[in-house]
Amino acid sequence: MAVSQALILLSVLACSAYAVDYAGSDVIDLTPTNFQSRVIDSEYVWIIEFYAPWCGHCKSLAPEWKKAATALKGIVKVGAVNADSHQSLGGQYGVRGFPTIKIFGANKNSPTDYQGARSASGIVQGGLDAARQVANARLSGGGGSSSSSGGSGSRGSGSGSGGNDVVELTESNFNELVMQSSEPWLVEFFAPWCGHCKSLEPQWKRAATDLKGKVKLGAVDATVHQSLSSRYGVQGFPTIKFFPAGDKSSPEDYQGGRTASDIVSFGESKALESVEPPKVEQLVGQESFEACTEKQLCTVAFLPHILDSGAEGRNNYITLLQSMADKYKARPFGWLWSEGAVQTKLEEAVDVGGFGYPALVTISAKKLKYAPLRGAFSKTGINEFLQAVTIGRGSTQAIRGSELPKIYKSEPWDGKDGEIPAEDDIDLSDVSLDDEPSKDEL
Repeated sequence: MAVSQALILLSVLACSAYAVDYAGSDVIDLTPTNFQSRVIDSEYVWIIEFYAPWCGHCKSLAPEWKKAATALKGIVKVGAVNADSHQSLGGQYGVRGFPTIKIFGANKNSPTDYQGARSASGIVQGGLDAARQVANARLSGGGGSSSSSGGSGSRGSGSGSGGNDVVELTESNFNELVMQSSEPWLVEFFAPWCGHCKSLEPQWKRAATDLKGKVKLGAVDATVHQSLSSRYGVQGFPTIKFFPAGDKSSPEDYQGGRTASDIVSFGESKALESVEPPKVEQLVGQESFEACTEKQLCTVAFLPHILDSGAEGRNNYITLLQSMADKYKARPFGWLWSEGAVQTKLEEAVDVGGFGYPALVTISAKKLKYAPLRGAFSKTGINEFLQAVTIGRGSTQAIRGSELPKIYKSEPWDGKDGEIPAEDDIDLSDVSLDDEPSKDEL
């Protein structure tokens, strides 16, 4: 018992030794008691970290956060909230992970998420950018408000803070968030004083929400980040550029309409282009079947025996199926193929035996129903069949047995033509075809 207590004590001491600690630094400790007076009522720009003492990433950030606080002293306030202890304060600002960093600019009621590098230099740059935006807003007569009603200042609110899904992009975070991202981006380069930009702002925010999870929308204040706008040849406001999911070195100029629906339509079409079509896999066991039936619909083709079609014929079938998977890649479909008469339990459950090979069915595991292809196993036939299925007009039937059948484990196809099995050799050496059989033998 004493040993266990000693181990627990050592564990606690070890955790305490490596916990986040900003005591004695220029980082200002913020709590629910002083947050209103120190931050919300302040004229300063604040950059605030919401952390947990046990968080490994927070511990790694701590020395950089301290350096940034010292560098920004007298310019931008740098604070820290122990969101593990003050959960109500973290919850108020939508903190769901650690560390979360937010910038409180002129409009303290609508902080933005800091998306820059987690280094002292990146944090300093983010703080200076925010301060510069406030100064420019005051210079232009905007009163320093960064809210949408003020028509100036920051256009982004990171990941939906304050109901805004537009990401604020700066010279310090553009490369990391956009250029190194595997996601497509639509980026608006705007000027706070630009009337067309102000008209676009609510449409841009609405489109950002509608396209969430498909295309990211960002906004760059081109009057602050002039080198960034110059890099992309921005000469008027607003300028919108599309950075695809792949090579982003040559972004496309957006020339569409300026309504949310126009932007969403463009974004969805681009998102669809970047979606990888599902691969048509061979059904070789239970695992592959379960992965397919997790989808809304699992499409299974039963192909002729390799001796009937040959490798070329089978590959033609698979190519046809893959073209259909590509065409319907936006749909939550899974795609499998199996050689006929291998998965007999599955064929019985979906009544394939009556149609011969090739055959095709779509299976809804959730509803325990299937729809068989009645028409031709061709591009036109399968396309018409899937179109009917997607709008709920396919002829569906209940899976026999009222449950998904067990799948047999089979060997994957080696890509070669089939070989006819060799028959057992019969020894005919003692048989004489010239001699007639004797009467006794008859």
